[in-house]
Amino acid sequence: MNYEEVITQSFTDSRLKVSVTILTYNQVAFIGQAIESALNQQTDFAYEILVGDDFSTDGTREVILDYQKRFPDLVKPVLHKKNLGQNGLFNTIETLKLAQGKYIAPLDGDDYWTSPDKLQKQVDFMESHPDFSACFHNALITYEDGSPAQEVNAADQKMVIGMDDLIGEDEIWFMATSAVMFKNGLVHYPEWFLKSTSGDIPRYVILAKHGPIGYVPGTMSVYRKNKAGASFKDHYRDARFLRNRIMMYEGINGETERRYNSSLRLNIARYYRMMLDARQYSRSYFRRAALAVKYLRFRQPDPTEAKEICRDYLIPKWMMRVYSFFALLPHRFRQTS
Repeated sequence: MNYEEVITQSFTDSRLKVSVTILTYNQVAFIGQAIESALNQQTDFAYEILVGDDFSTDGTREVILDYQKRFPDLVKPVLHKKNLGQNGLFNTIETLKLAQGKYIAPLDGDDYWTSPDKLQKQVDFMESHPDFSACFHNALITYEDGSPAQEVNAADQKMVIGMDDLIGEDEIWFMATSAVMFKNGLVHYPEWFLKSTSGDIPRYVILAKHGPIGYVPGTMSVYRKNKAGASFKDHYRDARFLRNRIMMYEGINGETERRYNSSLRLNIARYYRMMLDARQYSRSYFRRAALAVKYLRFRQPDPTEAKEICRDYLIPKWMMRVYSFFALLPHRFRQTS
């Protein structure tokens, strides 16, 4: 059977409470554990497992098809004819279009759930809080290099999250993808979201527009950080990544009707500051000078920092050498006299 012939079927079932959406690309070593953790869920409701594969070439598809063969009523492959790009965002969008559940429980293909009650607990929360747009629980971060594991959320994690908790002067992230459940049909995709290399940050902002996000105590998933994961593609010395972040936060500013303009301007300024040291601009005076001006305009730093930025990025090096030469002349004359 050709992969293209495997089509996810649509089912209209009033009992179907949750659509598990597993998104994967070239994760043959991990995808089986992700699917197994979804299959092991113990619930009093029906759920489906949509596995969206972004045209893997490492054997991931064979694993997905094997699970579909063994669990045809649960596992539904969504196999694309080509890689859809944008860091898996379009794979996510196309897979979500097929979701029939009242709620969505996303899971990256290299992560997995550790509690068989995860779906039940989150559905119980959502059913008892109908005004909430989503909920999340704690997750354990593990590292492929053997570094000690750590939890995403602290013991004093706030129980109810609103927009004010998601937007600040720095980048805010405290909800692992594998830990979230949200109402189906709430997320929309404006142009800035479609261009963003981050999926989680825009999604949570848009969900928060539709209602608060609740915290369900307990650590019920593993967020695996590995070199093939999306988080390792975020390069803070790469101008393309930094410009994408600026674009994303400008989009969030518009999405929230500029209610957080002051904080977001400072956040955007951070990325302009990082861009001054981006690899692409290391030998380009004019580009760095233009970025320095933007940083000064957005950040409006104190006089000491402003002086340092002007010295390091606005004043040409040759001019600094000439200045240093003449500034040191009196000292040299005193030494020779």
